[in-house]
Amino acid sequence: MLRIISVNLNGIRSATSKGLFPWLAQQNADVICLQELKAQAADMTREMLQPDNLFGYFHYAGKKGYSGVGIYSRKQPDVIVEGLGLPDIDSEGRYIEAQFGNLSVISVYLPSGSSGEERQAVKFSFMARFHPHLQALLRSGREVIICADWNIAHQAIDLKNWKGNQKNSGFLPEERAWMTQVLSDGWLDAYRSLYPEATDASYTWWSNRGQAWAKNVGWRLDYQLATKGIGATVKAATVYKEQRFSDHAPLTIDYDF
Repeated sequence: MLRIISVNLNGIRSATSKGLFPWLAQQNADVICLQELKAQAADMTREMLQPDNLFGYFHYAGKKGYSGVGIYSRKQPDVIVEGLGLPDIDSEGRYIEAQFGNLSVISVYLPSGSSGEERQAVKFSFMARFHPHLQALLRSGREVIICADWNIAHQAIDLKNWKGNQKNSGFLPEERAWMTQVLSDGWLDAYRSLYPEATDASYTWWSNRGQAWAKNVGWRLDYQLATKGIGATVKAATVYKEQRFSDHAPLTIDYDF
């Protein structure tokens, strides 16, 4: 079995103070993909850099307290790839890939466009340039799992208030069409492969405004997409909500691989 966890931390220092590492130690995960570190190397403690029995790898943003992705793995990868080779994207620390034999596990943090038109334009630019990379991964012949905060709710069942959010970043028609194209290219949405009609149980993010968490007014923004070979082996998928490490909940997928 291969257990992969994806979690947006909304700051690794904050998540650490909320009990992230004792929880991770109990999960028996093979790979943990992190998004939104909001930290640089100098901010990282030994526990953050290399938790017990795990190797740690990180792609930090150039801007302090911003973005950043990472991977923890029980086994040392053969290769680590930091960034996409696109300077403006890579300066924001949005992509890291760990290769284990013929398997790649990737942590990605797509930009949010919710702060205004300028950042939405950055998000659309990222999507346009990331799509060819996704297609190249499918052609590579490797088995691939992409853990990401996509910052996109794909379908109406992926958020509580879908009618009122059709003009808001994260549920724009262009974003949803892009995700439809990605999936039609050949990627499998691991959670949806088991729970094609789940609504409330699928949410992974809740706004800090109002009573979103208390009322479960959530969005499904965190997906694991897999190539069809390993995707066909998905046997369990859970969103962990008993503890809160950030405004996102960890997504755990078990693959019979």
